[in-house]
Amino acid sequence: MQVLNVTGMTCGGCVKSVEKAVAKAAPDLAITVDLAEGKVSFADGVDPAPVIAAIERAGFEAKPAA
Repeated sequence: MQVLNVTGMTCGGCVKSVEKAVAKAAPDLAITVDLAEGKVSFADGVDPAPVIAAIERAGFEAKPAA
């Protein structure tokens, strides 16, 4: 499982924005958004660059978790 740290999410609306942005960029990719932890998770073997770009276009900062 790949995990991204996402900053700037403060509410359920933010979660929906992230989900919509990623769905538009990668329609077949299933993600899990954890608002409390500020994390987005998705399957291994997927290039994270388009996911990060989509999240950033939605107005949030995303980077791979250490």
